[in-house]
Amino acid sequence: MTTKKNVVKVNILGGEYTIRTETTPEHTRAVAAYVDDAISETMQGPMVESHKAAILAALRIAGELFEARDESARLAAAMRELSDEIRPWLPPAKRHD
Repeated sequence: MTTKKNVVKVNILGGEYTIRTETTPEHTRAVAAYVDDAISETMQGPMVESHKAAILAALRIAGELFEARDESARLAAAMRELSDEIRPWLPPAKRHD
């Protein structure tokens, strides 16, 4: 089954890019705006060329992703632990041991 591809035009640092994506146009525009903001913020500091600012912004965004993954794993482990704690309280038919 083929997923429908959306074609979305976005602007990053004043440049227009055409993106083919399976996500919604709204989501694609939000991601592009986030990237644009990250690069723009990086360029606020000392003179940084746009391609270097893009790399620094990508590193920052990747760092945020890694932190979010770590937090997600921590929360999943905490949920499993709580599930294990309350499982004995459930009626046998609901325990799914």
